[in-house]
Amino acid sequence: MKELKIKNILFILLGAAIYSFGFVHFNIQNELGEGGFAGITLILYFIFNWDPALMNLLLNIPLFFIGWKLLGRKVFLYTIIGTVAVSAFLKVFLVYEIQINLQDDLFLAALFAGVFIGIGLGIIFRFGGTTGGVDIIARLAQKYIGWSMGKTMFLFDAAVIMLSWLTFLDHRSMMYTLVAVFVGARVIDFVQEGAYSGRGALIISNSQEEIASRIAIEMDRGITILRGYGHFTKEEREVLYCVIARNEIVRLKSIINSVDPHAFVSLMDVHDVMGEGFTLDEEKRPIG
Repeated sequence: MKELKIKNILFILLGAAIYSFGFVHFNIQNELGEGGFAGITLILYFIFNWDPALMNLLLNIPLFFIGWKLLGRKVFLYTIIGTVAVSAFLKVFLVYEIQINLQDDLFLAALFAGVFIGIGLGIIFRFGGTTGGVDIIARLAQKYIGWSMGKTMFLFDAAVIMLSWLTFLDHRSMMYTLVAVFVGARVIDFVQEGAYSGRGALIISNSQEEIASRIAIEMDRGITILRGYGHFTKEEREVLYCVIARNEIVRLKSIINSVDPHAFVSLMDVHDVMGEGFTLDEEKRPIG
């Protein structure tokens, strides 16, 4: 237990609470399905009236051993915490349920289900935990295949939703369930990408030195010079690369255009930026 961080545990508990609230008040209340092991617990609940909190634990016990073998001791312990926390909060919200009846607006119910479940799982993943089940499979896919956790979960979820459709979902509820799962997958990725995001810029110009100097002085951003080779011209060129905040895009374009209006500039999304100017100050201390 000394390996675990109190901060991570608290955020995993917070994520479990958000996830469980959405699961009970938007999925169960409005008879929407869900993917993964959560979807299986819904099938068992609506067909046999089996307790989702208890089923969540029982279904995940075999995967605990996979988590121990392949993910290591720390992630395994965080997974135990996350899974038990989800079951505990599910029980609490089922006992002290708040009626949020959205049966007449299933699109809104699906959106809220996706947002709550996505935020909850995203927080849990971001702080090193899982909630068992397909979460472990998704983490393994991210580690060994490079797939995003949201993508893996969406594919697995589709299979469970089809099974739900064959058991308790009607056509309308199944389509809204797909909306909820898609929104949840996107929100998971969004939460995991981090609060610090920006744009990466690749700049090719005959005036690279002046552009680099002005970016460094006027924007206080670092620049990396890459070696490039033009396929058509057969010439070696220097390519400037820098990362800026999203609100600095117009300023960067203005600098480049004033120096070389004919410069080639490619902007790309950059997620989870770490380092000086984003997560660290000039003294290498964490910002915030």
